[in-house]
Amino acid sequence: MLALFAAPRGFGQYFRTHFLDTTFRGLYQANAFDTALLIPYFIVLIWLASYGLHRYTLVYLYYKNRKKRASSDNPPGRFADLPRVTVQLPIFNEQFVIERLLEAVCKLQYPREKLEIQVLDDSTDETVEVANAAVERLAALGYPVTYHHRTNREGFKAGALREGMKTATGEFIAIFDADFVPPEDFLLRCIHQFTALDVGMVQTRWTHINRNYSFLTEVEAILLDGHFVLEHGGRSRNGLFFNFNGTAGMWRRRAIEEAGGWQHDTLTEDTDLSYRAQIKGWRFVYLQDVECPAELPVEMTAFKTQQARWAKGLIQCAIKDLPMVLRSKVPLRVKIEAWYHLTANLSYPLMIILSTLLLPAMIIRFYQGWFQMLYIDLPLFMASTFSISSFYLVSQRELFPKKWPRCLLFLPFLMAQGIGLTLTNTKVVLEALIGHQSAFARTPKYRVVSKKDKVRTSKYRKRLGLVPYFELAVGAYFAATVWYAVINENYITVPFLCLFVLGYWYTGLMSLLQGRFERLFTGRQLREPQTAKPYPVGV
Repeated sequence: MLALFAAPRGFGQYFRTHFLDTTFRGLYQANAFDTALLIPYFIVLIWLASYGLHRYTLVYLYYKNRKKRASSDNPPGRFADLPRVTVQLPIFNEQFVIERLLEAVCKLQYPREKLEIQVLDDSTDETVEVANAAVERLAALGYPVTYHHRTNREGFKAGALREGMKTATGEFIAIFDADFVPPEDFLLRCIHQFTALDVGMVQTRWTHINRNYSFLTEVEAILLDGHFVLEHGGRSRNGLFFNFNGTAGMWRRRAIEEAGGWQHDTLTEDTDLSYRAQIKGWRFVYLQDVECPAELPVEMTAFKTQQARWAKGLIQCAIKDLPMVLRSKVPLRVKIEAWYHLTANLSYPLMIILSTLLLPAMIIRFYQGWFQMLYIDLPLFMASTFSISSFYLVSQRELFPKKWPRCLLFLPFLMAQGIGLTLTNTKVVLEALIGHQSAFARTPKYRVVSKKDKVRTSKYRKRLGLVPYFELAVGAYFAATVWYAVINENYITVPFLCLFVLGYWYTGLMSLLQGRFERLFTGRQLREPQTAKPYPVGV
C-alpha cells in the first residue's frame, strides 16, 4: 500500500508521511489491549459511515432523475369505466379517531356502486361499540360500509387484512390506518395509475395534521418527510425497490395474491409484501404530489413504540426477504439498495458498540496526538452524522422552498433524537436477529391535533420499564466523555459528544415526564372521555 504513494512527490509523499506512517506507527506502538479496542472502533465507524454515504447516494438519485417523477395529473392512461375498489380500515382500540376516519372515507369521491368500505376491527375496548354504531349510522345513510369484528386477533393487522380479503369484492384495495384523514379525491388521483398493467401498488405521501402541536411532533414530521421525499422519491425514480407504508396506498388485488398474500411473520407486513410483490415483477408507483394527512404520536413512548416496531420489522424482513432478493434476477444495483434499505437499523447496535468504545478510544489515542483524530475520525463522523442533517435539510427544502431555513433550528435535536432511540431500537433489533417474536404493538392515537387539545386518557400509554433510566445513565456517561474531551483540549469532538448527551437525556426525560403536565396544571388525572358525538356527513 505504501508503494502506491512513492511517486509522484508532493501530496502522495505528504500523505504517506503524515497519514499512513503516523497511523501505523501509532498502532504498532499500542499494546495488544489498545489494538483490541481500536480495531472494532474503526470498523464500527467505517460501517456507520457507509450508511451515511448511502444517504448521500439517495439524494443524488433523487435529483438525477427528477424528470421521472410520477404525477397524479399525468397517469399512463384513464379508465373509461372505473373499476371496483375496496377500502379497508384495519383498527385496534382506536375509539378516539375511528369516527374521524369513517367520516373522511365516506366523503371519498367515487361511484358508490363501485365502492366497498370494510371496517376490520380487532378491538378489545369501547372502540367496538363506537365503531359499530358509526358504521350502522353511515350505512343507514346509504354509504357502502360494513363492520367486521374478530375476537382472536390472529396475525394482528396482517391477519385482519387477510380476513377482509376473503369477502372483499374490489379489484383494487385501498388501505388507511385509523389516524389518517384521506382527501376526498384520493381514489380518483390514484386509480388511473393502474391502467399500466404492470403496476401493483401506488403509495402516496404522508402529511401531518398536528405537525405544529409540539417540539416532538415537529421533529417527527421532519423525519418522515425525509423518508417520503428522498427515500421513496430516489428509489422510485430509479427503478429500485421501495415499500408500501401500510396505509395511504392502493394495491392491485392480483399483486397481493400472486405475492403470497398478507403474512404476519414480521412486524412490518407491508414491507414484506412489497418485496415479495416486486420480486414477482410488479412495479410500484410513488405519487409525491398526492398528500394524505395523518396524526403524529404526541408522546415520547408512543413514538418509541412506533420506531421500535418499524426497526424490528425491517430486520425481520431482511432475514426473510433479502435471500430471495439476492437469488432473484433483478439488477445488482437493486440488490445493493435492498440490502441498505432493509439492514439500515443495524446502525443502532453499532451505535451501542461505538458508545462503549468512544471514551476508551479517546483516552488511548490522546497520546497519539490530536491531528490523527482530525484527519481520520472527523471524516468518518461527518459521513455518518452530517449526512443525516443534510438529508433532512434537503427534504425540507423540497417541500417548503420558502420556509425550509426554519428546519435548521431542529436539526441538532433531530440528530439527537435519533441517537436517543438507540437503546430501545437496539433491543428490538437484537430480538429480530435471534428470531424472538413479539406482538404487534400499536401506536396510541388520541385525536390530538392543535395546541388546545390534550391527551384525554392514560390507558393507552405504554409501561416505561427501566429503559428511560438507562437512557439517563448513558447520557451521564457521555457527559463525562465531554468533560474529558474539554480538559484534554480535544474540542473538535465536543459538538458530536454533546449530541449524544442531548439525545439520551431528552428521550429519557420525555419518557418519564409524559402525563405529568396534566396533573401539574389540573391537580388530578383527567377524566376518561365520553363517546364522541356524531359528526355530520357530507353527501
